[in-house]
Amino acid sequence: MSARGHAFGIDIGGSGVKGASVNLDTGELAQERIKIATPQPSTPQAVAATVAELVAKADWDGPVGITLPAVVLDGVARTAANIDRGWIGTDARALFADALGGRQVTVLNDADAAGLAEDRYGAAREYSGSVLLLTFGTGIGSALIYHGALVPNTELGHMEVGGMETEHRAAASVKERRELSFEQWAAEVSTVLIALENLFWPNVIVAGGGISRDSDQWIPLLTNRTPVIPAHLRNTAGIVGAAMAVHDGITP
Repeated sequence: MSARGHAFGIDIGGSGVKGASVNLDTGELAQERIKIATPQPSTPQAVAATVAELVAKADWDGPVGITLPAVVLDGVARTAANIDRGWIGTDARALFADALGGRQVTVLNDADAAGLAEDRYGAAREYSGSVLLLTFGTGIGSALIYHGALVPNTELGHMEVGGMETEHRAAASVKERRELSFEQWAAEVSTVLIALENLFWPNVIVAGGGISRDSDQWIPLLTNRTPVIPAHLRNTAGIVGAAMAVHDGITP
């Protein structure tokens, strides 16, 4: 395999804007991650200024890949989760490109970026075919990868299963709020996974989010048929996937 070199990724979340250059031969960060608190309110202009500050701190002058907690279609944010609702309808790609002096920019959904990274460098790197990533947190983020190609903006956390949105049944926040045991929560997760695997027939499901750190306490309790494995990259997945996207010209 030829050398892929380095690219820069930024992961925008509700509390922090994180970025670093990435060694695309290994999927490892090529420098220490830089984190700046997400401005409050997290308006498009304020976040764009923070992104420009981060890139300047990193002394990076090339293309930049950026994640948003949003559906992104042709560079335009169509939803907003944990960021200001002023993002809805904003041409994020044009906004960030302008803030970064007109350089090449790719913007994509944060779960999609994590899915790309886990597929190439992380938990699913030994699997072929269809890979489904689900991030269990406040809600449920999703990414569907087929033979390395992203099917963007799946938003499976909002799919209805048994009369409820999947994230209202099985997000990690549901376990906390309802004070469920791992056994009780795993039963809800299994219900969701069975519905998803009956639709998509993935070769493997990658479980991400903070609760994946406790995967040994709940993954063995699942009753669905598809292998479920914990995510490997965790806090760096969004950065790595964003860098991959701008390097590979992925523009949802």
